Amino acid sequence: MTTASTAPAIPATPAPAPVGTAALPHSLTEDAIAVFTGVLLISVGVAFFTSAGLLTGGTAGLAFLLHYSTGIGFGKVFFVLNLPFYWLALRKLGRAFTLKTFVAVLLLSLLTELQSQFLQFAQLQPLYAAIAGGFVTGTGFLVLFRHRCSLGGVGILALYLQERHGWRAGKVQMALDCVILLLALWTVEPLRVLWSVIGAVALNVVLTMNHRPGRYMAV
Repeated sequence: MTTASTAPAIPATPAPAPVGTAALPHSLTEDAIAVFTGVLLISVGVAFFTSAGLLTGGTAGLAFLLHYSTGIGFGKVFFVLNLPFYWLALRKLGRAFTLKTFVAVLLLSLLTELQSQFLQFAQLQPLYAAIAGGFVTGTGFLVLFRHRCSLGGVGILALYLQERHGWRAGKVQMALDCVILLLALWTVEPLRVLWSVIGAVALNVVLTMNHRPGRYMAV
């Protein structure tokens, strides 16, 4: 993954189960492929953000801010920030969700460290990076959410609040992402924060439209 000098934040929808029948659970192979696909898409989206010098939201956004302010590797910071949320995931969302999320976090940490060896941008306009990166990252999160998995932190909290109180995960994550990005005003110029907010909105529009109660049941 290409880093910047400032801190940076599909498969077809399955047909609904016939009325009166239970949705078939995903197999272990389907979950494994989905986790890899979702994390890979997210890592590409993060590459868009960082290559354009943008921020990202969620736990990853906090990890980037700490990475650039302390010099500690992104992967290490990202992993540690997620540790408190595994307890919430284990108690409220189950062992399977927690295990898949743990694997996804480790995989993203690895991919972000190796990304620059496979993907580099010679030129990237910030607004395009924000929109394209947001849509790609949002699609990656959608894949993970539909297989009862997340990238920890804000994702775990958003899914818990949706299942517990019916709050849409996309709206919850959008609000938290914007708060995190606004905190970056202390260290990043306002224009970069503005592009980053656009990226966060693009990301969460995908989730708000495609992941909500009654539209899809993750199993």
